[in-house]
Amino acid sequence: MVLPLALVISLGLGANHLPELIEQGLLRATANSLVSSALSAIGAVIIGTLMAFLLDRTDLPGRGALRLLLLTPLFIPPFIGAIAWSGLLTDGGLVDRMFGFSPWNFYGGPGVVFLLTLHAYPMAYFVVAAALRRIPAELEEASRLSGATPSRTQFDITLPLIRPAMAAAFTLTFVSGIGDFGIPVIVGLPAGYETLSTMVYRFLESGSVASPLQTVSQIGIVLLLLGVLGTLLDRQVTKGSVEFGGTGRPADPQALGRARVPLGLIAWVTGVVVTLAPLVGLAVRALLPAPGVPLTLETATLDNFRRALTASTTVDGVTNSVVLALGAALVCGVLGLLVALFTTRLSGRDREPMLLSVLLPQAVPGLVIATGWLILGRYTGLFNTRWVILGAYVTAFTAIVVQTVRGPLAGIHSSMEEAARIGGATALRSRLDTSVRLALPSVGIGMIMVAVTAVRELTLSVLLVAPGTQTLGVVIFQYQRAGDYNASSALSAVLMVVGLLVLAAFGARYSRPATGSESATGSIRA
Repeated sequence: MVLPLALVISLGLGANHLPELIEQGLLRATANSLVSSALSAIGAVIIGTLMAFLLDRTDLPGRGALRLLLLTPLFIPPFIGAIAWSGLLTDGGLVDRMFGFSPWNFYGGPGVVFLLTLHAYPMAYFVVAAALRRIPAELEEASRLSGATPSRTQFDITLPLIRPAMAAAFTLTFVSGIGDFGIPVIVGLPAGYETLSTMVYRFLESGSVASPLQTVSQIGIVLLLLGVLGTLLDRQVTKGSVEFGGTGRPADPQALGRARVPLGLIAWVTGVVVTLAPLVGLAVRALLPAPGVPLTLETATLDNFRRALTASTTVDGVTNSVVLALGAALVCGVLGLLVALFTTRLSGRDREPMLLSVLLPQAVPGLVIATGWLILGRYTGLFNTRWVILGAYVTAFTAIVVQTVRGPLAGIHSSMEEAARIGGATALRSRLDTSVRLALPSVGIGMIMVAVTAVRELTLSVLLVAPGTQTLGVVIFQYQRAGDYNASSALSAVLMVVGLLVLAAFGARYSRPATGSESATGSIRA
């Protein structure tokens, strides 16, 4: 797991390309990455916290369905969201066609911050909502019995208790924003707004530097340091978490009174807009025969869907994405189960290095992992094959299965295995028949999450694909880069609909509050 990262560090430290990088805009790209990630993380925490209070602590109408609507950005790949919103708000977009003006031509830094915030607030919601559910009702009831108003209770009791979760949500979304590639490359680059991730892509694609792989490895070290810094900050913040006593009973929803209807209306309009507006923007652009043609019943056509879905590159992309996603799910499932089993059964000193080696790539931007596999692929002969993409997926996504399985495994008492041993089973057989068998449903959920994540992935594969190994995300990105916005919108619309169907399939889990034992980390990693 750490070998690709070690190769990035090793190659990056082999020479000094810092003067050239500074001349090419490294400081400006670093500042853009830090500013856009920090601002979007702040916005995501504010929105996620408000959302958690409204959906989990009030009697807002239709909270279950509203929660699903507001969570849809989490199930849409960020680069698809960037394509969708650009086709809605900017010049020539849907609003421009309907009303004759574009409300926001958001190419550049503000658009990057807006879209990063939009795709990060569901993660912040999961973290803060999980912390809210862990606060026993007795604490707030004691405050109310002492004469405090509901709002005073929230500010003096509840808000201080969830501050560690809010800080953890900030570090998580900040690290995610630092490594994002799809939004800056689609919304930022057209206006000359470059971040570290797009700088890596530019160097590798253009070959404008003498040793591109070594040069981008030095950028990778900067990204790696930012990711590790965020992880250390997250661990430091987590130490401030509070363990609650009491019965664990969650607080009852508070009545909003006269504010219930207007707040509900605002929340529902927001949920419908963030869910349907980008889908409508994609659909309209996909139905146009060519850019600039007005959309009417006479001009509307399905040719873009037919052309994009039947193109040989799309067929190859879908085939490669499905094969790679299933392969990554299988390998990550086996590895994740083994790592979770060992790290929940071994002593603390023995399990930490193994656990850290698997979880570290989750805090590292995907482009750093892809760069590491570029280097490793050249040493091993895997370069320009599916195997190098599969290796990058396994490095990046095994942590998903580990975090999904470790919780249930930790809750299985070792006495079950001891009973099997007393009954004559070997050590291996006793674990297979007890702990492993009970953990299999969680393994299956983790594998599904890996497959769903991998099939729509762009950041890792965009640097690793070769002719014949394109993935679906790369095919859509190539349509967009080539200026074929109608075809990219058609494929994006199909992928977005599939993502919404996945959301509906898992909706039952997220539409009801989790139990107090559900950890914040586990929820957000999911």
